[in-house]
Amino acid sequence: MIQVEIEPVWRFKRREDSRSLRIMLDFLAEIRTTGKLTSAADRAEVSYRHAWNLIEKWSEFFDMPLVVRKQGSGTQLTPFGDKLVWAGQRLEARLRPLLQNLSQELETEINQMLPRGPLVLRVHASHGFAVPKLRDLLSREPDIDVDFRYVSNQSSLASLAHDGCDLAGMHLPQGELRRRVIAASKGWLTPSAHRVIGFVTREVGLIVAQGNPHGITSINQLPDGNIRFVNRDPDSGTRQLFEHLLAQQKIDGTRINGYEHAEFTHAAVAAYVASGMADVAFGVEAAAAQFGLDFVRVLTEDYFFVCRKDILEVDAVRRVLEVMRSSDFYDAISRIPGYRVKDAGMVKTIGEVFRRSE
Repeated sequence: MIQVEIEPVWRFKRREDSRSLRIMLDFLAEIRTTGKLTSAADRAEVSYRHAWNLIEKWSEFFDMPLVVRKQGSGTQLTPFGDKLVWAGQRLEARLRPLLQNLSQELETEINQMLPRGPLVLRVHASHGFAVPKLRDLLSREPDIDVDFRYVSNQSSLASLAHDGCDLAGMHLPQGELRRRVIAASKGWLTPSAHRVIGFVTREVGLIVAQGNPHGITSINQLPDGNIRFVNRDPDSGTRQLFEHLLAQQKIDGTRINGYEHAEFTHAAVAAYVASGMADVAFGVEAAAAQFGLDFVRVLTEDYFFVCRKDILEVDAVRRVLEVMRSSDFYDAISRIPGYRVKDAGMVKTIGEVFRRSE
């Protein structure tokens, strides 16, 4: 099976010059993280001398230094270099699901033309942290061909209803909000025809700067005009969950500074907070940990897959369930902050899962 990877390349050019310059933002990010040019050079597989030549070339292009060497503290990014790296990380977090979907589309077209034949299992799910882990594990299985596409909560259910996918990812909050979120999904699922496959739980809450300088502990504080918020996109399940929380607390979202500013992934909103462009976001704990941010837990979500009952007899689905139940999957999920395996690979009825209120 052929696999395709698409990665962004950052090129900059001046209006008066047709030539462009490629700048490796992940190279600069390594300097920011480690404070060592040697580490960045090793990761980029270039010599120390070449690394300095690159930095000098980039600094000359911007007419602004990107790094500074300090006695006893190694190499550090300048404020401009730091902002450049954060801008790239925000954009990459926004692009990642799109690029992965495009690479999957190309994979599907290529593999369908190979002697092995078409892909046998289609999975639509929201982009988070656990689903890519499952995707990585399944990619190592030579006898499983899976077409993964990242879509929103509602879009995955719509795909399942219209035979656009075989497994649809879905997440529901535990506790009081569960019934309200279920009501928004009515009409897509039929208890007699569909089944639920257990997967994981994840912690969802407020992503704040390290040390929580604004002392944010509740969504009730968000309407404070001095607190800058960055939202998720309106079609995402996390955004819909946030709207349910606002309604529960009788909070007018339009009073929140930054409510209309939306990003497409958990990582993207976390990157906004980490770069100082926002004070708080609503997302999963893993995104906060990825950027070294603090996290205020609000609730726990159950993340699972929904499928048609008859597809459970397909060999590819049985193998996917085996992977979900494996120690490799458990180990991979245990390393993601805020995620836990819950009934992974176990098949339940719609009633068993949707009526729970724990």
